[in-house]
Amino acid sequence: MNGNVPSPTGPDTQAEQRVRLGRRLKGTREYLGLSQQQVAERTGIVRSAVSDIERGMRRVEVMELQKLARLYRLPASYFLDEEEAADAGEHALAGLPRTAHPLSEGDRIEVAKFIQYLHARRQAEEEDTTLCPPVEPEGGA
Repeated sequence: MNGNVPSPTGPDTQAEQRVRLGRRLKGTREYLGLSQQQVAERTGIVRSAVSDIERGMRRVEVMELQKLARLYRLPASYFLDEEEAADAGEHALAGLPRTAHPLSEGDRIEVAKFIQYLHARRQAEEEDTTLCPPVEPEGGA
């Protein structure tokens, strides 16, 4: 087989995947209030590599992604999800059965109640934005 044969997904798709992955990693890092230097120190990944990864200029090695996911306390699957609007919470919930084992029955009930609360809150927020569109400021342009 020729070494110049393009991969099945093609170079453009791979570049898009690197950019999407980089945006998610950067967004999560910023949400957590971490600098690239702090990420580098906590993961052992060189700061310039963190920057290149976040800009989609460099591929992420599997071990690097595992380190980043562990630091950000999210499953690696979230960062790899191809859906642009991927929800970190859904990926975290998918791993819940593995992490729920050491919880007591009472703790599991509390987690279930909290999930119900979050679901109800999200529904209320969606209904609120549907019923009450944002108000334009007075004295516009």
